[in-house]
Amino acid sequence: MIIKYLSPTRVCLDTPAKINLFLEVLQKRPDGYHDINSLFQAVSLYDRITFDLTDRPGVDLTVLGSDDLADGPENLVVRAAQLMQQEYGLRRGLTVTLEKNIPTAAGLAGGSSDAAATILACNLLYDLHLDYPAMARLGLRIGSDLPFFFSGGQALVTGRGERIEETDLPTDYHLVLVNPGLAISTAASYAGLRIGLTKSKHPFKLPCCRTAEELIEALRDAGNDFEGEHLRSYPVLGEIKQVLAERGAALGRMSGSGPTIFGMFTDFPQIEVETMKRRGHWRFFTVAPIALRKQALLRGGRHRGNH
Repeated sequence: MIIKYLSPTRVCLDTPAKINLFLEVLQKRPDGYHDINSLFQAVSLYDRITFDLTDRPGVDLTVLGSDDLADGPENLVVRAAQLMQQEYGLRRGLTVTLEKNIPTAAGLAGGSSDAAATILACNLLYDLHLDYPAMARLGLRIGSDLPFFFSGGQALVTGRGERIEETDLPTDYHLVLVNPGLAISTAASYAGLRIGLTKSKHPFKLPCCRTAEELIEALRDAGNDFEGEHLRSYPVLGEIKQVLAERGAALGRMSGSGPTIFGMFTDFPQIEVETMKRRGHWRFFTVAPIALRKQALLRGGRHRGNH
């Protein structure tokens, strides 16, 4: 998350999307989740969230830019804020404005990023003095992707998402994200996955990569375990991969449980934006890998009494 503005009663954050450069779904766990093996990368596509402390208890959320995203208790922002209020006995409430740019139900973890930002905002506004590992543990109670957003922005992620091994792989490449306007449920994707076809016994290990070209070549030996079934169910995803390949993508792959497809380019992509936009309801984003700046969190009781 990137802090854009901070005062004793207001914080504004830009919250990034992430892609899965590869994703393996391994065995089902006793807790009902699945173990994964994945390389997460934060990218320069952001929602923006503004949090204001109020004297009224509770959470009041307004969502801008998305007609299909709920603003009630099922929203991950509301759930994260309520978790923080209950966990730390916070009396003052929050008014939250969420400006959505990251497509929803898209495999880009926009909701998880927003919820992680909510934990960080509560930490700052209520002066809780939590470090990044503590916030990551709280985030895991909301969703498996949240701990990643308290990392440096690039990491191998295993377990159900709680094991974060930060990496230092090349980031000097470009990305084009294409979202076809489908909404694919993560839960439904897991339910339809044929676990017997995954690499649960021999998870993919990424070799040392010194250049973007080496990284892309190594990624060819991995994949996304959701992609095969989704390509059969949604032919438009194959069309997107073909369009990206024809326009020079060195690698095309689905992110998360879909349906967003990304293309990796070693040179800046020469794609006719207007041509792409005319293809049905496709949404098109040219982005770059980013690092998540870990800003100072312990502010010495700068505004105590906000609890």
